[in-house]
Amino acid sequence: QVQLVESGGGLVQAGGSLRLSCAASGRTLSSYNMGWFCQAPGKEREFVAAISWSGGATQYADSVKGRFTISRDNDKNTVYLHMNNLHLEDTAVYYCATAPRVRWPPVLYAYWGQGTQVTVPS
Repeated sequence: QVQLVESGGGLVQAGGSLRLSCAASGRTLSSYNMGWFCQAPGKEREFVAAISWSGGATQYADSVKGRFTISRDNDKNTVYLHMNNLHLEDTAVYYCATAPRVRWPPVLYAYWGQGTQVTVPS
């Protein structure tokens, strides 16, 4: 079993940047493809980005293409979400999750973190 802990969220003005981190323990992250999701108040959880176990492939939601970058450092057992040019509508709780490395792009995610809040005030 793997435990995931997200960090790096906060309050940032529109147009600003944040870097979210997802640190894993219990198993090595190179065993998994990884994804980031977000959930805004009153909305369902949505896909944001995914990265293959090696870092060689990535996938993004249309709403974040060109603004967000997913990366990973398997030596540090950590996955990142670099968020640039943040918009008001990016306000949400952001979660990381694991997916089996045998399938790309990922479909089913198994382990989830508790999330980190990102707020872009109006």
